[in-house]
Parts: sequence; structure tokens; C-alpha cells
Amino acid sequence: MHTSVSFSQFSDLARAADPIFTRHIQPVDDVLEINRTKNDLLILIEYLLSRMDRFQTGDRVSVQVRRASGLNFGYTPYGVKEALDPFFTENGLIPVVQQADSVVSIYLAFNRAYIGISKPYENLSDWPGGMIRLQKAENQTSRSRFKLEEACLVFDIRLSEYSSALDLGAAPGGWSSYLLDQGLHVTAVDTGELEPALLNHPNLIFCKTNVSDTMFGPDAFEVLTCDMSWDPMHTAKLVSKHLYSLKKRGIAVITIKLMHKKIRKTIDDFVRVLEPDLTCVSIKQLFHNRDEVTAFFRKT
Repeated sequence: MHTSVSFSQFSDLARAADPIFTRHIQPVDDVLEINRTKNDLLILIEYLLSRMDRFQTGDRVSVQVRRASGLNFGYTPYGVKEALDPFFTENGLIPVVQQADSVVSIYLAFNRAYIGISKPYENLSDWPGGMIRLQKAENQTSRSRFKLEEACLVFDIRLSEYSSALDLGAAPGGWSSYLLDQGLHVTAVDTGELEPALLNHPNLIFCKTNVSDTMFGPDAFEVLTCDMSWDPMHTAKLVSKHLYSLKKRGIAVITIKLMHKKIRKTIDDFVRVLEPDLTCVSIKQLFHNRDEVTAFFRKT
């Protein structure tokens, strides 16, 4: 994409717009000719040697490499990082994976390398391509847990600041398990079964019943979560029924299943149902989402 503004300005505009489906952007400062052999590594090193004025001594630098699919290279993306990291060390920089001061982004195509240098926040995500790779927890059996864990990272949710959560449509327990691991007392509601390992957790209350048939007291919870695989409007109406149990300034993390062709309308209609009680903070299609997005709300 060619723009009439600098990458920094473009990034400011992108972050202000808070796009739902764009997880990551990178600058293209230069385009280098490559031949997909290990000689490309020398080309990259020579280029970076000419751009050392972009760094300060002691900077933490992350190399993020992606490549076009369907092409054979004489090296891997990690091989690029292995080649560049010693170069950075020799020049007074500190190679890192996360929490960098600067990111060197490289996209490898047929005979071109698109390379740019930026600050991590300018890329919308400090993970390559916005693909957040999370470590599987001990005894984890549900992939859905990753969605809530990623949501907390992307939306900067600090669950340690809360003490109680209501998890609607909880089975098999991926989200409940993450909430419990963060120290919350969790009330889980579902007609399905939870993982046996969760049932004896001292901070879990399991209500084996329909979400529509349950009622809790006012201001009973500080966090509400919902990852039900139902029609989005049905989910919104069920969630809205339980919002009186969410404390003021409490938060809600909810997945919106995109079952219909009119995606934007689906999202807007979902938010509209909840807006009398909740303020939408942000909506993102996370790396661990599939045909869905994850919404972050706060009770007004």
C-alpha cells in the first residue's frame, strides 16, 4: 500500500480507527532484490549496516520475518533471525523476541524482500503478523482458552484487579479454567459437562442448567464472559438478561459468531442490544478467533 503520509502517521490513523480485522501492519522502507538462497542473508546484513543510524546503542531489537506461501527458500524465517542477531550484537544492540525498542520487519516474496524498521506499537502488535503464540497450559484440553488469554493481552485486561466472574456457556471449561488460574472466583453456567479437573476447584461454582434459566443477584460479579456458539442476536439477548448481575465498571468479554453474510451489520446489531448497559471498548478478530470476533465491554 502506497500512502501520502509517513508510516508513523499512517500508524496513528490506524490505531485511532481501532480496526476490527487488521491485527498487524509493517512499514516498507525499502525493497531488496533476493534469489531465495542463503546469499539473501548477506544482502539483509549489508542493508541493515547502512541503516544503523535508525538504532541507538543498547536498543532491544526484534527481527520479525514472514514469507509468501508456496515458495521454496534456502532458509527459514527463524534462520533469518539467527543470521541477523549476531550482527546486531556485534553492533551494540540487544536481540530480543518481545518487548523490543525497535522491530525489523521483513516480508519475503518471489524475488523481493520488503523491509522496514519501526516501533512495536506502530505495527499494531509486537507479534509477527499479529499472530500471538501462547503456551499450552498444563492439562489444557480446550483450545478456546487461548481466545480469552489473547483477549486479555490485546485489550490490556488485568484480571488480577477483579475477584469474581460469571462464565456463560462455559462448557467444556476453557474460559473458566483461565479465569480460575488468574485467581478469580468463577460461576460457570452450561448444560454441558465441564472438564473433570475443574469440578473440584475450590473457587468454582458450576450451575448445570440453561443460561436462560439462571438468575443471580444484582452486582454479584465484576467480570462476565461468554463464548457460546449460538446465533449472535440470541447470545446478545441472553447476555443482556444477566447484565444486572454485573457491577458498575465491571467488564465483559464476549465472542460474536459471524454466521451471516452481513458481518458489519451483525456486529453493529449485537452491540446495539447491549449498549443500554454496556459501553463497547473495542472489538477485534483475534488470531485465535475463527469465524467470529471478540468484543470487550465495560458496564456504564
